[in-house]
Amino acid sequence: MRALSRRCRRALRSLGLRWKISVLLAVGCALVAVTIGVLIHEARGRQVADAARRSAIEQLVRVGQVYELTGKLDFDKVGEADARIDCPAVPPALRAAALEGLRTTYLDLTGPRPAVWAARPIGGSHVLTVRHPLAAEQAELAELDGLLIASGTGVVALAAGGGALLASRLSKDLRTAAETARRISAGDLDARIGPSGVPGTRNEVTELASAVDTMAASLQRRLEAEQRFTADVAHELRTPLTGLHTAAELLPAGRPTELVRDRVAVLRTLTEDLLEVARLDADQEEPRLEAHRLEALVASITRRSGVAAVLDGVTGGGDDAGEGGAWVRTDVRRLERILTNLLVNAHRHGGGPVTVSVSGTSVTVRDRGPGFPATLLREGPRRFMTGTAERGQGTGLGLTIAFGQAQVIGAEVILTNPGPSGAAATVTLPAV
Repeated sequence: MRALSRRCRRALRSLGLRWKISVLLAVGCALVAVTIGVLIHEARGRQVADAARRSAIEQLVRVGQVYELTGKLDFDKVGEADARIDCPAVPPALRAAALEGLRTTYLDLTGPRPAVWAARPIGGSHVLTVRHPLAAEQAELAELDGLLIASGTGVVALAAGGGALLASRLSKDLRTAAETARRISAGDLDARIGPSGVPGTRNEVTELASAVDTMAASLQRRLEAEQRFTADVAHELRTPLTGLHTAAELLPAGRPTELVRDRVAVLRTLTEDLLEVARLDADQEEPRLEAHRLEALVASITRRSGVAAVLDGVTGGGDDAGEGGAWVRTDVRRLERILTNLLVNAHRHGGGPVTVSVSGTSVTVRDRGPGFPATLLREGPRRFMTGTAERGQGTGLGLTIAFGQAQVIGAEVILTNPGPSGAAATVTLPAV
């Protein structure tokens, strides 16, 4: 019984909201229909039994009067009933009550021939009985039960259908809200649910839609303000940094000058990265997609990156016109930006050797360091956060830019820790 109950609960949980409402309405209506049907059946059964008892008593009185006057049983007075003296089939309880001087009835609904008995004492030690068959009454009750079952089934079906129709609108509005929330989560900040339901009415779904739209609008304003702030700061920094770079180049040679030039270069790189992030956030990047041989292109990009990396099974000359490798559709400049950032990240934060391999339309950059932090694998790259100290220090914009440029060219970047040590970043490009 418990196992059946658990299976029913699991089946109910697996249903959608519309079907849950329909099932609950159908079950509720079924319970009401069964209750009403049982009450009607019991009430009609009592009416039939009372009428049969009265008829049997009346027949018993008439037969008894005739017997006392004539000493014979007049069967014309009982119609379909069966009148006898000391009938051996009379129920013992009825016979005992009659011998005690009582005129009583007994309802026998067992067996294939239901009947009502009426008995009275006669002649001192004898019992006069009348047995009235109830076959017609039982057939009437069976017909009534059939009508009740048919009516109840129709009511349950109408309730289930009506519940499905009423819940379909609610389910549709909730699905629209969920789809809009997914679009907002995917970056479509202009997505809105809009008005739902009957105009001029307010319910829980309407309040949910309004709350989601308000949240999306507030989130959009905050993100746009952040993007404008990032772009403005980066843009305003370019002019003084250009002058600072020029001044640093005029300093006399020496160790202090090298330190100043190095820090200025870091600031310039950070500023350019911030501008690039701002452009990616504003969705202003337009890729120039062309067909290229992937292996030769990866070999060329790796050499130009300046990172000492091992090309694992990658062949190709100085351009992408080699014979080996799959054809991919990509923007060379943006792909170079992605792979260079991944190579620099592996060289700076991982452990050597850094290897680059190509499989089909995918490129994998792997190191032998401590691996990516669990939060980075779970949540993706976050700006100005490089994870644990074991992965080194930095601005945290390299992976952010790599992911953003990959989205622009239709590629996918997946970060893993393949083990036993090290981190791997796999870029999958669209095939031609």
